[in-house]
Amino acid sequence: MKLSGKVFKYGDNVDTDVIIPARFLNTSDPEKLAEHCLEDLDPEFTDRVTEGDIIVGGKNFGSGSSREHAPLAIKAAGISCVIAESFARIFYRNSINIGLPILESPEASRSIEEGQKIEVDLQEGIIKNLDGGQEYKSEKFPPFMRDIIQSGGLIEYVKREQLGRH
Repeated sequence: MKLSGKVFKYGDNVDTDVIIPARFLNTSDPEKLAEHCLEDLDPEFTDRVTEGDIIVGGKNFGSGSSREHAPLAIKAAGISCVIAESFARIFYRNSINIGLPILESPEASRSIEEGQKIEVDLQEGIIKNLDGGQEYKSEKFPPFMRDIIQSGGLIEYVKREQLGRH
């Protein structure tokens, strides 16, 4: 599975309260959450993002609360993938659970710039900077995690698995 899009670049310690401010947590509707995604950090983010774009962050992306609202807002805003130097573990798990691919790649995180176009090969764990020609590696997803992501999240994956057994 390959993804490509333009990059939105953010720094270290982008926490869940920055991704979706607490004042908007009175809903779990993905579309409503998407309307306010990153608005305190990047007020024009939702006006500029297009389906398939990619966020590149620094260290400790997604730290903070354990709610699924943050990765849900990112995914519903149209982001196809998040790449960072490192992720908070609960954010990592929540992202996979809702079908949002996230990749750890310190080299890509440091080198890729805002606005560049990149391509991500989830099967191989390869990130290509289409503007600069560089290639970066990340850990490949094990097959079961790729299946969860391709199913659209853990709930849909479990439904498919249940249907396949009956």
